[in-house]
Amino acid sequence: MLWTPAWLLRHAVALTLVVAFLLLGWWQLTRAAGGNMLSYAYAVEWPLFAGFVVFVWVKEVRRARAATGGDAGRPGAPAATDAEPPPLRSTRRARVGPGWESDDPQLAAYNRYLAWLAANPTAKPADYREG
Repeated sequence: MLWTPAWLLRHAVALTLVVAFLLLGWWQLTRAAGGNMLSYAYAVEWPLFAGFVVFVWVKEVRRARAATGGDAGRPGAPAATDAEPPPLRSTRRARVGPGWESDDPQLAAYNRYLAWLAANPTAKPADYREG
């Protein structure tokens, strides 16, 4: 999976960025040695950028391998399963009854709206009509 054309392009871009950032860091170091004091900061920043590219590249490779089950043979790797966990559903119902309404009409309307949302978990908020 890591040898598809899209991944080869990603590998090439990552390698190009790392080399370019390290060369830019070397260039800034030579400028700093020539007396440009600000270049010392840039000479430190460019290798940090290269390190960040490596970090993101490793993270994406690991994510891609885990998604395809490429780590299944490695000890300690999470087991790949095809089944998705069931969605979480609340079995509690909204408590609507005497004493639940507020003296504040805006708060009471908001509480009715929240109770409607709880009673209709698949509905969209735009579907609510106060009535």
